[in-house]
Amino acid sequence: MIESRRLRLLGILVFCCTSGQLAADDLSTVERIFAVGSSQHFYRHRTECFRGTLLQWDDAAPLAGGPNLKEPLVTDRPDFTEASSTVGLGVTQLEFGYTYTYDNNAGASTRSQSFGEPLLRHGIVDDWLELRVALFPVEQQTTVVGATDSTSGTEDLYVGFKIGLTPQQGILPEMALIPQMNLPTGSSAFTSDLIEPGLNWIYGWEINDFISTAGSTQGNRRADATTGQDYLEMAQSWTFAYSCTEELGAYTEWFALIPNNADTDQTQHYFNGGFTYLISSDVQFDIRAGVGLNDAADDYFFGTGLSIRMR
Repeated sequence: MIESRRLRLLGILVFCCTSGQLAADDLSTVERIFAVGSSQHFYRHRTECFRGTLLQWDDAAPLAGGPNLKEPLVTDRPDFTEASSTVGLGVTQLEFGYTYTYDNNAGASTRSQSFGEPLLRHGIVDDWLELRVALFPVEQQTTVVGATDSTSGTEDLYVGFKIGLTPQQGILPEMALIPQMNLPTGSSAFTSDLIEPGLNWIYGWEINDFISTAGSTQGNRRADATTGQDYLEMAQSWTFAYSCTEELGAYTEWFALIPNNADTDQTQHYFNGGFTYLISSDVQFDIRAGVGLNDAADDYFFGTGLSIRMR
């Protein structure tokens, strides 16, 4: 019993003397020390040693990047471009919304509503990795020559992982990568009947305290709306965000959906903008509106949302 206590005390003393010299990748040393120490202390030191992003632009520079829980939450909504940062280890973030979309094409008008739009983001393993799950309930009304047909249900289940790749370092961007897929679980009117894997690359820069900018490049498997045949859809976006006050933010954005070898689906271009308001550091309200820039795109859309961070 006494010998065991001596070993525990020795382990703690060795750790205290060496903790300032342990590199982020020196986890085997930490594990050996805490074989006779406290697992709670090991967990705390482990999270401090690990980088906030998977990679660094300069390994010789101090560790940087990743989520900052002392700052207000960073959300993936309301714009099309996802945030280039993750939520942080052990943090859960719920992002909700509503979107109304209208399109009139060749005498047929379509009105669709997306309710709730719940996106769950949860930090796992370390600060640079998050799990993402979303499932959107929708309702659609199509009117042709005075006859209206209404359909409601859910879209396919979305699952993915966001990987925080790098912090911003000068002109080098903060980057993230999202391996993602849609699983064919939706209602018959809204499912693609396909597993739709894809990859989303996000890159962003904070220019100064007022303005930041970001873009995303995606490639996803999609099903043609008319024939159901699959094709590769590329998606490109660019957004500018503005910090008007400490609570009020705004953004403007362009994005495009670009089908490759689709049977009937055509390229769609959109412009949209909106505002965000911080109710607290962990709660954000948003509104947005956008228009289609070509005939293939929907005529317009607008919506609102609420995001909550739990830590």
